[in-house]
Amino acid sequence: MSARIAGISAFERNLTWWVIGCIVVGIGLGKLIPGLFQAISHIQVAEVNLVVALLIWLMIVPMLLKVDFSRMGEIAQHGKGIGVTLAVNWLVKPFSMALLAWIFIRHLFAPHLPAGQIDSYIAGLILLAAAPCTAMVFIWSNLCNGDPQFTLSQVAINDVIMLFAFAPIVALLLGISSITVPWDTLTLSVVLFIVIPVIISQIWRKLLKGDAVRLNAALATIQPISISALLVTLVLLFAFQGEQILAQPLIILLLAVPILIQVYFNSGLAYLLNKRLGVAHCVAGPSALIGASNFFELAVATAIALFGFNSGAALATVVGVLIEVPVMLTVVSIVNRSQRWYEHGKEAV
Repeated sequence: MSARIAGISAFERNLTWWVIGCIVVGIGLGKLIPGLFQAISHIQVAEVNLVVALLIWLMIVPMLLKVDFSRMGEIAQHGKGIGVTLAVNWLVKPFSMALLAWIFIRHLFAPHLPAGQIDSYIAGLILLAAAPCTAMVFIWSNLCNGDPQFTLSQVAINDVIMLFAFAPIVALLLGISSITVPWDTLTLSVVLFIVIPVIISQIWRKLLKGDAVRLNAALATIQPISISALLVTLVLLFAFQGEQILAQPLIILLLAVPILIQVYFNSGLAYLLNKRLGVAHCVAGPSALIGASNFFELAVATAIALFGFNSGAALATVVGVLIEVPVMLTVVSIVNRSQRWYEHGKEAV
């Protein structure tokens, strides 16, 4: 495993520590200059915070720039693996998370959580699971020797589906959870945080004329901006969440429980289904990882737009950021260590 960690950048490898740093800085600044953060929270149009919108674009556009939608034509080459991933991403993961949130947040952990935030925490967990990851999966796929063509085509298909399915799935699951759905804000969030970044990224790719060298140079240039935008967003969130976290630090640990369960459940389900269908390990690995990972940048943005900076929904999505890297690295390790078991007797399946 150690030899393969070189495929992940120092920032990504230490993302958990960066998030912890943002917690400390955000809480501190929220205590020192609360007026500044209150002013930022009021810079909004149609319930969407303009500061957050700018930061999210800076985060998401570089990620979508890596996606080549022309790869969608390669579906037939990996039909079984793509079918498994799509089923897990869109038919299992959002609904399993809603069930886990209902079990743990609504019932088992409810006595230890602020009663007024229960619905908001559940909403944040649903948002976190409602869209599959776009950028980090390229790293996870590389770490488990995944087929790059499968990963590219799978991400492209998921992004197209996300344009149309994200809002209806979120609205359905929030409705089932008896959480009021502000449809106008949800629709605006999809346009702002999915449609517009997809358009910008694909226009940018066209301007680069498919030149891989120019594309890599562009990504290298904008990556620090993307990272900075993520960190600033986290500081803003924790500046508003500071009082709640200091009062009940156990909240973060409790919110992490359903997230951890859904990651291992969905990755395991995708992996076993691929084995059952006789899919090659180089496809099953990234399929399991795509099936389990979350588009946390989109979740954070939508949670802020729908419920506000100081909402439980925003905090729940940030917990996803906090545990993303260490948890997904354990999934990568399991996939790599189980390759011999996976391939044993595959011909007989």
